Amino acid sequence: MTSLNAFGAVLTHAIAMETQLRDYYQSAGQGDLARDADKRRTTLERVRRENVTEIKLEPIEGLHEDNYALDFGDTSAAGQQHNADAAARFYEDSAPKINVREAQRALERCGKQYRAIVGA
Repeated sequence: MTSLNAFGAVLTHAIAMETQLRDYYQSAGQGDLARDADKRRTTLERVRRENVTEIKLEPIEGLHEDNYALDFGDTSAAGQQHNADAAARFYEDSAPKINVREAQRALERCGKQYRAIVGA
């Protein structure tokens, strides 16, 4: 189980996840969702770049990559719902643990966008 125990690890995971979800949604024929994932990726890259000097080296506990596993083999509506829910949970769990407000807000926005996809 990979622990996401620092600001950089959380943002790197989020960026990689958005890249994977962009490709997943493209393969599922969901162009709008793929574009949205790419916009989130770009935003998260900017947030990481702009806030790397603001981070405090406080450890983050309780975030593990395995808790947010995505299934890229299932492009059905249920599979897309599962992946959106996993992404939403990651953002909801990680945002409060980040000690840089701009980054925290960006993660919260990403979580809300995935909750809108799930419909919850």
